[in-house]
Amino acid sequence: MRFAIDAGGTFTDLIIEADDGRLRMYKAPTTPKDPAQGVLAAIRLAAVNLDLEISALLARVDLIIHGTTIATNAVLTQNTARTAFLTTKGHPVVLVLREAGRLGIPAFDFSVPYPEPYVPRALTFEVPERIGADGEVVVALDEDAVIDLLGKLAEARVEAVAVCLLWSIANATHEERVGRLLDRHLPHVPYTLSHEINPSLREYRRASSACIDASLKPLMNAYLGGLAGRVREAGFGGRFLTVTSQGGVMEAAELARAPIHSIKSGPAMAPVAGRHYAALEVDAATAIIADTGGTSYDVSVVRRGRIPWTRETWIGEPHRGHMTGFPSVDVRSIGAGGGSLAWVDDGGLLHIGPESAGSVPGPACYGQGGTRPAVTDAALALGYLDPAFFLGGHMRLDAAAAKSALERGVGQPLGLDLESAAAAVLNVATESMIAAIEEITINQGIDPRRAVLVGGGGAAGLNSVAIARRLGCPRVIIPDVGAALSAAGALISELTSDYAALFLTTGSDFDRDGTNLVLAELARKCHAFADQLGTRHLPRVLEFSVEARYAHQTWEIEVPLRLERIASQDDIARLLKDFHATHRELYAMDDPDTEVEFLSWRARVRCPLREADIGSAVEAAGGPATIATRQIYFLDRGTVEAKVLRFETMERNVALEGPAIVESSFTTVVIDPSASAHRTSSGSLVIKP
Repeated sequence: MRFAIDAGGTFTDLIIEADDGRLRMYKAPTTPKDPAQGVLAAIRLAAVNLDLEISALLARVDLIIHGTTIATNAVLTQNTARTAFLTTKGHPVVLVLREAGRLGIPAFDFSVPYPEPYVPRALTFEVPERIGADGEVVVALDEDAVIDLLGKLAEARVEAVAVCLLWSIANATHEERVGRLLDRHLPHVPYTLSHEINPSLREYRRASSACIDASLKPLMNAYLGGLAGRVREAGFGGRFLTVTSQGGVMEAAELARAPIHSIKSGPAMAPVAGRHYAALEVDAATAIIADTGGTSYDVSVVRRGRIPWTRETWIGEPHRGHMTGFPSVDVRSIGAGGGSLAWVDDGGLLHIGPESAGSVPGPACYGQGGTRPAVTDAALALGYLDPAFFLGGHMRLDAAAAKSALERGVGQPLGLDLESAAAAVLNVATESMIAAIEEITINQGIDPRRAVLVGGGGAAGLNSVAIARRLGCPRVIIPDVGAALSAAGALISELTSDYAALFLTTGSDFDRDGTNLVLAELARKCHAFADQLGTRHLPRVLEFSVEARYAHQTWEIEVPLRLERIASQDDIARLLKDFHATHRELYAMDDPDTEVEFLSWRARVRCPLREADIGSAVEAAGGPATIATRQIYFLDRGTVEAKVLRFETMERNVALEGPAIVESSFTTVVIDPSASAHRTSSGSLVIKP
């Protein structure tokens, strides 16, 4: 038996995979003050449903895979450890200047201040040393000065230390020595060395990743250690894995040692699941994955069966937040979830989010003290949600409170009746979601009319059909586990690890022997990881790539390698051809006559954790598919009578014409008028907008 747990901002999702492959889903409110409580609450729900004691249930579990937003939220709320930053003497402003001056700030608006550095200048310390770009020691490390500096850190009550010395990627001797001095003089303070966590050529990115990683170590060690300890005390004796931002999983103990991998890890799982269901249900190689939770709307694209990556991973606003400097699954998030609040500005314009009601107090309809209207309140007022069947009846919604909040917060300021106000809220949310999708499709040369839309998250079904219709997507897929799409992705993810090394060579003077030594060392690390932590009886997969650029370009692009070693001139020619083709695909041009520089070489190892595909959700215990009719409201149609069906008991491969509502204990799907749908043999709902 396996557990997959996704702790989001509003709900904590749990999927249980039984030994026979069947799935069960559970949702419990997230508890922001103690996220582990939300996880344990979801497990208690499962134990009650299965008529077992928690200890008996957990004793059957071989594997727990856990994804959480706690690291991302800690950075956003500045709830991280008191961290010191050690850098080469003369370079204390690397976190201030970043990479591009006032990039992201209006060019001539000097009333907008520079973003604050991740570590304040008061906790930035200069280390007397200097390594040259060629790896030669220019200024020897002054160890006595470092020891005196560490004494100052103790006096400042520093809780973590980040070390990023100039050109440590060319020669790490000084950083390693500072690490040993930290072990000796501050043995209880965790630290991060930049050349170990992110051997990147970019100084700011390497420094930023080291600082973020170090600042999260006390928090994530306490959280993951505490959660693992609590589930083990409750009877769990299996393997505990955590989700990473690269779309894979790793041992919880390993993640605690490098917690930067947990930044944006939860959303990274949705594309993994979305790719699976797009291929399974309609054999689509291009898919838009939209994961609509209570707090955010996360969108990503699968192109030709591949999940895109980005090194431009920002926490907060691009250019004004903080860059992780780490490759991660390319997921864009906006504040437009089910709990996102609707508000009218002084000019009379309606907005949705980014502020969210969260799980506490939640939307007004939760009856927990919330008074401001949210997207969920609008869906309830339009008749899309059954107030007596929310979360399968475990939570009853207060329709009167929702209507009052909408009338007061939207209807009266805009002069609209209740239905029009609620429809306007959902319409603005829909337009915001469409804009987010267009940014990662049309703006990147992808035609959404050639892609399917995979909807995930508890609120995905409210407007996925409307979104697909506006974008021209030919199909919408709502998997039967769509309400917990990220948790489903965790179940089918793989144990992964990434390694990188800097080695500069050029296309015209390619150092084949040096490159092959680097690739061999990367492969050795991959195999060592798989031997220690992988699943031995399942095949491992190694993937290699290189970051390259035309000479004198500022930025590199990533080019996949077809082979583990460069054996001949033909291999070099093929690599150059692949670089030009990749550049042409990204920028619509290439320049084969210009020199190509190869810089960072990367290897990724993937170890499958399962032999079979993920199963389908457990069927409901009998009952008719069509249970009732309900009046629902559409802005362009007014009030219409719609059939209401239970997702779990729908007949397979039988056409359903809209308007209709398909609801389960975890989600509600609105089938708009003139749309049609059917439930597939594997359990998903496929809709033609």
